[in-house]
Amino acid sequence: MIPITILSFVCTITFIFLRPHVNESIPATIGAVFVLLSGSVTLSDLGQITETIGGAAVTIMATIVMAIVLESFGFFNWSAEKLLERARGSGIRLFWYTNLFCFLMTLFVNNDGSILITTPILLMLTQKLGLKNKQKIPYLLSGALIATASSAPIGVSNIVNLIALKIVHMDLYMHTAMMFVPASVGLLFLTFLLFISFYRDLPRKLPAIHLGAFYQTHPLEDVSSPIPKENQAKFMRNILIFVFCVRVSLFVASYIQFPVPLMAVIGSVFLLGWRWYYLKISPADMVRKTPWYILLFAFSMYVIIYGLHNIGLTQMLIQLMHPLVSGSLLHASVMMGILLTILSNLFNNHPALMVGTLTLTNMGLDPLTLKISYLASVIGSDIGSLILPIGTLATLMWMHIIKKGKVKLSWGQYIKITSAVIPATLIFTLVILAFWVTWIF
Repeated sequence: MIPITILSFVCTITFIFLRPHVNESIPATIGAVFVLLSGSVTLSDLGQITETIGGAAVTIMATIVMAIVLESFGFFNWSAEKLLERARGSGIRLFWYTNLFCFLMTLFVNNDGSILITTPILLMLTQKLGLKNKQKIPYLLSGALIATASSAPIGVSNIVNLIALKIVHMDLYMHTAMMFVPASVGLLFLTFLLFISFYRDLPRKLPAIHLGAFYQTHPLEDVSSPIPKENQAKFMRNILIFVFCVRVSLFVASYIQFPVPLMAVIGSVFLLGWRWYYLKISPADMVRKTPWYILLFAFSMYVIIYGLHNIGLTQMLIQLMHPLVSGSLLHASVMMGILLTILSNLFNNHPALMVGTLTLTNMGLDPLTLKISYLASVIGSDIGSLILPIGTLATLMWMHIIKKGKVKLSWGQYIKITSAVIPATLIFTLVILAFWVTWIF
């Protein structure tokens, strides 16, 4: 039982690392089947696993549906055009707007979706601007790091965060109240460090370009907006207000104990209806466009992690971490954040956060220490995981996308930047978290 479970986990993670272009649900499913056959996860465990990830999966899929609808309206290319307009010819100003754009996309969609949306747009912009490879990296790499790390402030921007919330019995409202300020301050600190690191490579003056003609040839599905030019600004503003209201409604629902997944589905249904009325596009296309494999991946990975839990991995971590996190809130924050950073960069942040969360729930911690330890784990898995490209699926996908876009970036170049900015950001954010939680409680 034990050797098969451990081997299944190692082989699954190794395959995902070495073959990032292969749908990650395939190796995860194969690994889960072997874990089930080994007997370390029983059929009754499957029911508990389904209950744990079900709500999170529905919420994140509803969010992805909203992103696909926005794409139908031409929102993302419109955003790229506005991004360049706001920069007003300044490469430095474009850097700051790029990172703000990536931050907002993760808050409005999710981290993986943000990478898939923003990276092609930034590739398009940097190519059209005629930037050299060295000049493209600041926008692409900083955008990817901010887009991925921006899943920390609110739990709804990352499926594994939502699953972990369910395990620790923490609602979305409380997570955001305790996490949004320290994580956002940490992201601002990260952006500042990235700006210092890339300052010499940023172009001071950008050439004047017209994006309209380029959109017609760019291979994004969202090639042009179906909204007349004269109505675009008002229409896109209304769309943004609606999406913002839907996101806010998730937190309201969590606060009043209304099912968050149901609220997310209601928002998606309304947006689909709006598109059907305005563009005459049937919601049936969602069946084809929605990445259902995410559900299979999340379920399969949790089966594998649950198998590791059942054979004693979490018990070993409990013995190691309990003395370290029970001293004070600052100790709990820093030590759990560092542990999850190490696990995420070794094994990927999805299984790392699941292992860490299962460990926390079995430590017998007091409620406040449990909450801050969990939030520190999220910071470690969402921010600390970025030191190596293998730390998150989002960065693996990003590396694959920029390679297809003919942008050269070696692992060495990636790590040179991240090793300079991520550890400092991690410790800074963890300390801010401890002081923030101490202050509000």
